Amino acid sequence: MQQSIHVGLVADPEAPTEIGQEIEDEHSSDGRDRRPWDMELVSDPFTTGCEDAETAFGRLAEHGRENGWDMVVGLTELPLRDEEGRYLVVEVDPDQRKAIVSLPALGGVRMHTRTRRAVRTVVNGMADQDGRDEHRVRLPRLTGRWRVLLGMVLANRPWLLVPGLKSALVAALATGAVATINSTVWILATSLSWWRLTIATIVSVALVVLWIVVDGHLWDRPEDDSPRARDRSRLYNTSTLLTLTIGVLICYLALYGVNLAWALFVLDPGVMKTSVRSSVGYGDIFVLAWFVASAATVGGGLGSGLESDDAIRAAAYSKREEDRRNRLARNRN
Repeated sequence: MQQSIHVGLVADPEAPTEIGQEIEDEHSSDGRDRRPWDMELVSDPFTTGCEDAETAFGRLAEHGRENGWDMVVGLTELPLRDEEGRYLVVEVDPDQRKAIVSLPALGGVRMHTRTRRAVRTVVNGMADQDGRDEHRVRLPRLTGRWRVLLGMVLANRPWLLVPGLKSALVAALATGAVATINSTVWILATSLSWWRLTIATIVSVALVVLWIVVDGHLWDRPEDDSPRARDRSRLYNTSTLLTLTIGVLICYLALYGVNLAWALFVLDPGVMKTSVRSSVGYGDIFVLAWFVASAATVGGGLGSGLESDDAIRAAAYSKREEDRRNRLARNRN
């Protein structure tokens, strides 16, 4: 009977560690594996302060020596690329004893299943001494970037953006509550056409996204003039803009629902008619809630200015990206 391989699984904090814990709890080496193996999980920010696989491999090697592991697999939210610029799902060290799985390259959906499959595949690959390069898994050039980008955005959890910015949430709700019972707002809302209301929606969302980027110093700048550094900054900035846009849109829809419920509860079309001086029905209340949602979104954006830069980064990014942004902010200061 072959001796069991002792595999170390090193995961960046928070989401990678949560996924790693599930993999460790469910792991069972069966007949499908080339050799039996057991697994031990360690949570450690092994990619903090680095953007390259070489540094991360060195830190994984240290963990391997300290714990006496036969193999080490790292789970990280760091995007990996090969020499030709293609994004990687898995990068394997030449000695076939260390590997890194890049979680964003898995696309951000069904992460537990995909990560478990990737870990199992790479461990079996490293156990096969004949297959030295078969598990450097590259993504297609055209679709790989979008898949990594999707994974980065979902890792940032944009649906938690507004709850993470409490001042912005309070300001948005307060703005909506006051605007709903303002007769001047009634007149404006009922006088606007649908295309003007649509433009108001787009502009309000864009203004809030721009304000958060500027106020929170979220725009990433390349560390040098190399094409790789510039492309990495473009990837991070695109991820930031998409994360914030999705988060603000979710906020907008939530505000619309809250404002609509408030308006239906406190307003009566007959009362509104005396101020608007035209026929008013319940359909106009839906339009009013739409217009008020735009105003409340802008109010929430202004409220985010009361938050610290650290709080904004914590709300907008995954743990690894938050740490990276905080480190860059400290270096600027």
